[in-house]
Amino acid sequence: MGFEWCAATEGDLDFSRELTRRNMLRYYIRYDLLWLDEAFDAAWMGRENRIVMRDDSRVGYVSLSRDPRALYIRELHIVEACRGQGAGSWVIDQVFAMVRQERRPALRLTVFENNPARALYERKGLQVVGADECFLRMQRDVEGSHR
Repeated sequence: MGFEWCAATEGDLDFSRELTRRNMLRYYIRYDLLWLDEAFDAAWMGRENRIVMRDDSRVGYVSLSRDPRALYIRELHIVEACRGQGAGSWVIDQVFAMVRQERRPALRLTVFENNPARALYERKGLQVVGADECFLRMQRDVEGSHR
């Protein structure tokens, strides 16, 4: 696979915003949600962001946050040309290793109910634990932890 990740810098903001907008715009349109660059930028600044690399090229990014109950994947986006090549699966493995290392009870994320990425998340052990409007809440517990 040959994936790596590194801490995102301010110079990665435009790449990440545009990738997210490109990947999510159809869902925003379908569910009549409003995309705001300013909202993306504000959220970005308050999270831990990592750029996913392969062969010195940016192929995606992941945005994380934490609370005592879980580590949260807030955004996970892979460029279209690199999908289906294991990058998303690799990122989830790396993030779940962080969950264990930080001794958090669970990994959580939210996904649009009709997003094909849901199948990846289920393969990686996340289960639907709730639903809100057009979103599914998914979670993978660390063995021996309780929600």
